[in-house]
Amino acid sequence: MRIVVLAGGLSNERDVSLVSGSLIANALIENGHEVVLVDLYMGIEACADWSQVFVKKEDNKLYEFTVPEREPDLDKIKIESGLGEALIGPNVLEICKYADKVFVGLHGSIGENGQIQAIFDAMGIEYTGSGYVGSLLAMDKDISKQLMVAAGVQTPTWHLVNFETEALVEFEEFNLPCIIKPCSNGSSIGVSIVNSLDEFGDALNFAAKYEDNILVEKMIIGREFSVGVLGGRALPAIEIILKEGFYDYKNKYQIGATIEVCPAEIDEEISDKLQATALLTHKALRLGFYSRVDFIVDKDGEIFCLEANTLPGMTPTSLLPQEAASVGISYNQLCEAICNEEVQR
Repeated sequence: MRIVVLAGGLSNERDVSLVSGSLIANALIENGHEVVLVDLYMGIEACADWSQVFVKKEDNKLYEFTVPEREPDLDKIKIESGLGEALIGPNVLEICKYADKVFVGLHGSIGENGQIQAIFDAMGIEYTGSGYVGSLLAMDKDISKQLMVAAGVQTPTWHLVNFETEALVEFEEFNLPCIIKPCSNGSSIGVSIVNSLDEFGDALNFAAKYEDNILVEKMIIGREFSVGVLGGRALPAIEIILKEGFYDYKNKYQIGATIEVCPAEIDEEISDKLQATALLTHKALRLGFYSRVDFIVDKDGEIFCLEANTLPGMTPTSLLPQEAASVGISYNQLCEAICNEEVQR
């Protein structure tokens, strides 16, 4: 199969995406597919014969990227590339149309909010992951939390703030500490923990650097877990234990910053409930073949769903590959399963 692995893009998570994309591409090449890694924003040089740009196993070529400690400077990238505000680079749609399938390895922005999926649907391009409806519902944290509540999934209480139109918000209803974050961002970019009223202003300004719609969410103190969903099956829960700070951009993607335990060392009752809630959330948000759902479990054993990810990270420190490995699905098998929408047990 000829596969385009689509990564990068004009997103604060482009570096994470390029690492995920490179590993996915390498795995699919090893699996015997013809693969090309394409940066959604930078595009690819035009070619009279697109078959020439795909990498085969016998070419002995590997893609390689690493995640820096900080998110990319998008303004600098737009200026240096000369591509400006365009979200889709030169010849991207042409090579995607040529391929048998597009493996969507994007994170954030157009990759997870349903835009690229809607374009692919309109053009008849086959792709992996959730469709445009599920992508949109999961990416907007306010909408997704409303749907969780409607489905009976417990989620921390929240308030949506529009930074442009709301000068003051009554925060007294929230018991500090609370979390302030952009409504439609990922990788903990723009997220702050607020411990006092004096910190609200700086936290709102920080989140507003990324988006006008901001979520103010009650902070639940407890243990952090994640549960992957693959082909209608909930994978074992993984626990994320921080060495210091909170689960921010640096701690998520720098090797050794966190300890991940999979399967999580928890009671069977809690494990079963986490898996059942992940499946319920996945269904409520109309997600596709795979996802990852994040949770906090407080000291009383109460489970709170934080969010669902339609395109979970596939970096060396990412959670979904670790969960799959715990049930005997290797990284290469996971990529193959996602590509073919077939669970290999």
